[in-house]
Amino acid sequence: MTWVYIVGGIVALLGFSVFFGAPYVPSRRRDLVRMFDELYPLKSSDVLIDVGSGDGIILREASRRGATAIGYEINPVLVALSNWLSRRDEKVSVAIANFWLAKFPQATTVVYAFSVERDAVKLRNKLQTEANRLNKPLNLICYGSPLPDIIPERDFEAYHLYQFYPLQVREA
Repeated sequence: MTWVYIVGGIVALLGFSVFFGAPYVPSRRRDLVRMFDELYPLKSSDVLIDVGSGDGIILREASRRGATAIGYEINPVLVALSNWLSRRDEKVSVAIANFWLAKFPQATTVVYAFSVERDAVKLRNKLQTEANRLNKPLNLICYGSPLPDIIPERDFEAYHLYQFYPLQVREA
């Protein structure tokens, strides 16, 4: 009988995650290696945020290239898995957090997101809001759906690189 509650809890957690975020789609390391080589070569000064970091493969690949990597994930099972797989990597951290409500650390330079069409406008607005709040440019690497009404700086296969600059706001 206990196993029914455990299975039910896992199904509820996964359902919650799918409802509030994109589905878990694991990335392949070889694709990430090529993307970071061709589209956005990371530097040790980069701080990467991974939206819906899943098992943390993007975080570990970013760290391997010298960047600090921060994962936001709403599924506690995936947070536990990611933390366990990244346990020896001091440049990787993963938190249970809703990306849409999170404020980026000041040092953030690049955000990685699996982009689904339903959230594309929301993602674009979030990046612009954070670039304005931090008063610095931010890079966004999207995998999947391109953002509407904005031209990427570069494309590589299904990856799109965007840059968001802080907007000047006049006081009335």
